[in-house]
Amino acid sequence: MSGHDHGHGDHGHGPGGHSHGVAADADRRWLAIALGLIGGFMAIEVVIGVMAHSLALISDAAHMLTDAVSIVLALIAMRLAARPARGGFTYGLKRAEILSAQANGLTLLLLAAWLTYEAVRRLMDPPPVEGGLVLVTALAGIVVNVAAAWCISRANRSSLAVEGAYQHVLNDLFAFIGTAVAGLIVMTTGFRQADAIATLVVVVLMVKAGYGLVRDSGRIFLEAAPAHVDPDAVGDRLVGHPPVTEVHDLHIWTITSGQAALSAHVLVEPAGDCHAVRRELERLLEKEYGITHTTLQVDHVQEALLSVGRRGDASYDPHCADAHGPVHREGPHDH
Repeated sequence: MSGHDHGHGDHGHGPGGHSHGVAADADRRWLAIALGLIGGFMAIEVVIGVMAHSLALISDAAHMLTDAVSIVLALIAMRLAARPARGGFTYGLKRAEILSAQANGLTLLLLAAWLTYEAVRRLMDPPPVEGGLVLVTALAGIVVNVAAAWCISRANRSSLAVEGAYQHVLNDLFAFIGTAVAGLIVMTTGFRQADAIATLVVVVLMVKAGYGLVRDSGRIFLEAAPAHVDPDAVGDRLVGHPPVTEVHDLHIWTITSGQAALSAHVLVEPAGDCHAVRRELERLLEKEYGITHTTLQVDHVQEALLSVGRRGDASYDPHCADAHGPVHREGPHDH
């Protein structure tokens, strides 16, 4: 008689279970401190940037505005993600932080496009720039951004929302370094285009960070497997565990940052213990792949399946006619 078992891995959050970083209250406290530092300096920098006619300073201030927005989004996302699952939201609102990360990535890319346009325009027709004022303000900005980046680094950066805020601030730190260099060059040589060149250097860093956030959040929304996990390798590893004979409908996805999930239909030999196999596979998945959110349906294989060939052979009689993805069986098989 065939049996099945829908088992779930250990979801404990205490010692021996998995954790998702430091306490949410601690995260929010560090993010709030960083928000206060950035917001206060941003207001000052806008005034000085206008006075000094510096695109680099104004672009830094605009970037700081997106820093502040990214931190606010991260704070909102953290509160939403902490809500328990209920009703139609069976995972709760954990993906709110992924929305926040994607918004942060998109704002970095859009801001980079605007700054590129402005920088090219100023390369061709550079306005007069107060180099000394730019240098002093940029040096102060470096101090503020180092402090803000340190605060955010104290929060849980395994969260894409927090990582998005951190990337914003880190790019702003690089921007201030570039602006300080540009201010020094303008002050000592009179080369006004240095202001626009510094902006273009920062644009490259912004595009890199923005693309990374959009890519990583997009993978989660598209239900892709975590970047470090190869589903085919996982399927082969599971089917290589006796008495497993076949694995199909294998799905691996990410619920939210750092929380991978897996489901699969597993067939075992008629004499195999379905319950024992499920427990062994759960331990294997946790130990080798760090996956603790698992749903495994374990059934006894039909006798006829033990003597048939590979998929595509005339005698092949699949257990599941509409399996999603490759069917993993013992011996060579297609992926």
